[in-house]
Amino acid sequence: MVTSPDEARLAHLRRLRLAKDVMDRDWAEPLDLDAVAAHAGYSRYHFIRAFKGAYGSTPGQYLTRRRIERAEELLRSANLSVTEICSLVGFSSLGTFSTSFKKQTGLTPSAYRDLHVGRAAAVIPGCYAMLWYGGRDASAHGSKDRNSQEAE
Repeated sequence: MVTSPDEARLAHLRRLRLAKDVMDRDWAEPLDLDAVAAHAGYSRYHFIRAFKGAYGSTPGQYLTRRRIERAEELLRSANLSVTEICSLVGFSSLGTFSTSFKKQTGLTPSAYRDLHVGRAAAVIPGCYAMLWYGGRDASAHGSKDRNSQEAE
């Protein structure tokens, strides 16, 4: 079956979109570039080049931008420390998080919070935000096994 260049381009973009959807869904998880590239049907290095050509940034840059956007939301709305937010949005290093945050927003995370707190709706208690974003071991809170062990 012969496909036109337009059909081939659309198929290429569809495969990249599948991989981008995986990154959007699992944004807080560590990036396994080989697995994401496999969703698009490409090798790791071809995927990086194709992704940058289609979206203007590498997969790592895109994921960092998405994580910082989530951190901005949490800094404005949740009563969590910067360290907790760093961990929740998928950064393993507070220094890398702070540097990336400042590069993208022009402010440190603390300065961003100071500027924006009070301008949004009421701040969400940290315990609820942690549970919502999966930052605490959900199985340890209200688990049937835990309660039955405590009763014994």
